Amino acid sequence: MAGSDGTGRKLPREFFLRDARAVARDLLGQELVRVSPEGTAAGIIVETEAYLGVADRASHAYGGRLSRRTAIMYEEGGRAYVYLIYGMYWCLNFTTRGLGTPEAVLIRALQPVAGIDLMRKRRRAPPAARPAALANGPGKLCRALGIDGSLYGEDLCGDVLFVRERPPVALVEIAVAPRVNIDYAGEAAHHEWRYYLKGNPCVSKP
Repeated sequence: MAGSDGTGRKLPREFFLRDARAVARDLLGQELVRVSPEGTAAGIIVETEAYLGVADRASHAYGGRLSRRTAIMYEEGGRAYVYLIYGMYWCLNFTTRGLGTPEAVLIRALQPVAGIDLMRKRRRAPPAARPAALANGPGKLCRALGIDGSLYGEDLCGDVLFVRERPPVALVEIAVAPRVNIDYAGEAAHHEWRYYLKGNPCVSKP
């Protein structure tokens, strides 16, 4: 399964075994692929957020919290951490770092490139719905890609959910900002650990 530019290599495990901020930045411009019985859908990652585990008040693992929900964060990086917010929206995170270091990257928005009709169907969007509006938010992209709790812990080096390598994005194309909707996190709410592609219409928030 090769990409449109001739690349096709899945990002290897080693890519994810790094600081969540580096992974969040380097994921921009890479292609997230979801393979399902309904078909394959994919999009370019255009927005991410990094969460730095035990020391990060915005992280589910802050202070060393270990629960049934956060358990996958403590495993070796390169797994899907999927959870429900507001009782209705799934969010997709990629775990990072090595065993026992619970860091993760939230995938906030995608630019659809394949399976767009399938995304429209899953989003219950009209046939003329703009692709830019199909996955421009964490809940939207999960619905568009058919991602739910059944993919909790999914290996990102497998054949169901993975990231296909594309040419790296230049640093001048990347913007940084504080993360979204974490006012409860005190000083951590001001850390500029949100990364996005400048001027991309699929970014979730200006």
